[in-house]
Amino acid sequence: MIESLYIGGTMIYADYNATAPLRPEARAAMLAAYDLGATNPSSVHKAGRAARAVVEKARSEVGAAIGSRAEDIVFTSGGTESLALAIQGAVVALDGAATLIVSAIEHEAATKAAAHAGVPVETAYVLPTGQVDLDDLRARLAAWDRGLKGTPILVLMLANNETGILQPVAEAAALMREAGGLTVCDAVQGLGKVPVNVALLGVDYLAVSAHKIGGPQGVGALWHRAGAPLKAVLYGGGQERGLRSGTENVAGIAGFGAAVSQSVLELSRYVSLGPRRDAMEARLKAEGGVTVIGEGSPRLAGVSNFARAGFRAETQVMALDLAGVCVSAGSACSSGKVKRSLVLMAMGADDALAESAIRTSFGWNSHPEDFARLTDAWLEAHHRAAPRQQA
Repeated sequence: MIESLYIGGTMIYADYNATAPLRPEARAAMLAAYDLGATNPSSVHKAGRAARAVVEKARSEVGAAIGSRAEDIVFTSGGTESLALAIQGAVVALDGAATLIVSAIEHEAATKAAAHAGVPVETAYVLPTGQVDLDDLRARLAAWDRGLKGTPILVLMLANNETGILQPVAEAAALMREAGGLTVCDAVQGLGKVPVNVALLGVDYLAVSAHKIGGPQGVGALWHRAGAPLKAVLYGGGQERGLRSGTENVAGIAGFGAAVSQSVLELSRYVSLGPRRDAMEARLKAEGGVTVIGEGSPRLAGVSNFARAGFRAETQVMALDLAGVCVSAGSACSSGKVKRSLVLMAMGADDALAESAIRTSFGWNSHPEDFARLTDAWLEAHHRAAPRQQA
């Protein structure tokens, strides 16, 4: 639980998918990096070499967490930049002879990077279960005209940021390989919550971010398969093997390395949130009549997206905030505004459901009582709003 100025005492933080509290291990690593002084890891003197050692240690830690070589990791400013580098960098390397296939439930960081890549963009549709339609993808690739469309590039997340639903990335990537295509995987929400191994996933590019797992904001990474087409989209001093220019964020990278190492060690702790999440949902359904989105699909253990038609999402978020409970509606990091969920619409949800869905997400610092207290607060808010809903 997070100590706060909330008058009622301790705030319940249930918005880990937006950002996670900083882990003590990450904070310690960052402070140690700051204690090195003003050092640039590109400098050849002793201080610069010390900073470089910090960066390379973290590179090895991130690589170990996803089963990759350290040299295939490129540090960035976060998940958004990692996705832009993968999507646009691959298109540039292919001289524009490509077509992007972006799933209908991708984060705006992916959809907007694709929209500005300068090549055609197609939509990979999802089933009502919230998972990508593999049969549709298979049929599309079977009819692919490479001379007309170029190389197909699939953009598919590992775990959805709103629903927590896990995607069949390995199966989709296998289809892409058979068709001579490429796969960009947004693993920002999956890292540290489910096992992530780039070899088993079979993808060509994988984007991750530090602050979703208890690292600092403003740092992320892109893994790219050796030999996968990729060129820089930012130009300057040629840092990160020429793929991402700009002086590295040494302290942030150090915090990322520490956070990802700790999250892997505590993976079973995150998985243990599942039964508590399930119990919370069961009570919300029984006493509040909610619909749990993606209930029958494989999901992240700490994520629950639910809706009560007629009880608008913004009303729920505000009521819970007043009760000292932090949740989100939709993708909180997209604009800071509450709006109808495009993810739920893509899954076939009607307007009433899509306008009433909120997301709760728990993580490394969540406590068992958080689930019960959130449920109590939501049921009380629903009880107060019920007369207005019926009017």
